[in-house]
Amino acid sequence: MKKILSLILKTLLPIVLGAAILYWIYKDFDFSQVSQVVCEEMNLWWFTLSVFFGVMSHVIRGWRWLLALEPMGFKPSRANCVYAIFIAYAANLVVPRVGEVSRCAVLDRSDGVPFVQSLGTVVAERLIDTVMVLGLTATALMMQWKVFYAFFVSAGGGANGSQLFSSVTKVAVLLMSVVAVSVLLYYIMRKMALLTKLKSIISRFWEGVTALGKMKNSTLFMVETIGIWFCYFMQFYLCFFCFPFSSGLSVAAGLLLFVAGSVAVVVPTPNGAGPWHFAIISMMVLYGVSQSDAGMFALIVHSSQTALVALLGVVGLMMVKVKKRIINLK
Repeated sequence: MKKILSLILKTLLPIVLGAAILYWIYKDFDFSQVSQVVCEEMNLWWFTLSVFFGVMSHVIRGWRWLLALEPMGFKPSRANCVYAIFIAYAANLVVPRVGEVSRCAVLDRSDGVPFVQSLGTVVAERLIDTVMVLGLTATALMMQWKVFYAFFVSAGGGANGSQLFSSVTKVAVLLMSVVAVSVLLYYIMRKMALLTKLKSIISRFWEGVTALGKMKNSTLFMVETIGIWFCYFMQFYLCFFCFPFSSGLSVAAGLLLFVAGSVAVVVPTPNGAGPWHFAIISMMVLYGVSQSDAGMFALIVHSSQTALVALLGVVGLMMVKVKKRIINLK
């Protein structure tokens, strides 16, 4: 019974949560406009460039992971590290936060890198990424404090005082997000409590965590870390130029929206669906973009980015299997 309940919470709850928030946000949205905007108004050149940066963010993350594994004497294929990242992000679409585990499992099978040690490096990477997010957040707040303050004061109200969502919807979205994050933290704490009882596993796990401090090329690691987040930002920011209604937004506005979206995806829904839309639409309205246009932007951008993640996941799975068959034939 506990296993069934756990499976439901891990798989169905995130999907239901994301779907519920999306329903509240888009229940009055005219979806018939989407095809018209994509076919007639969307600038596909800027979109293609955005996709390029999206792919490169995954590729560079795979390269960075290889650097993190080298201090422990592991030298997996650079390509397999990238494919494992592709698979990991696609796995997160099915079960949020399972990607970190799945990429370690992929590399264990493809290159024999021990699961526990590689998981330790993933945790260390995430800590560094958290520092990057905090740094970007601080920068965005300093540059756009008035807009950020207005977001919390009006909870989505534009300059004309109009409300983006009804008060009931806003409370529901925030409450469900808090509950979802609390459930996620509860399961993380349970897993950590279990790990503390297994000393041998903890020892190997800690070896992976501390491996970053033993890297010979720490400068390249930091350059690649910056490269990852630069690509993330460019993937999002370049989407502004895909649409007439958002092309005039500044880099500072793009940074604030990017940070808001990055924080929103902490809520465990598939690829941040729901909370991400809520944050992006709310912020865009504050910059003078109409509610319908902001909803259009969030819907198209998030859907395309999710499709890219899913496609890369399929490519990663196929390439890992192909490489394994070639090795077996040899």
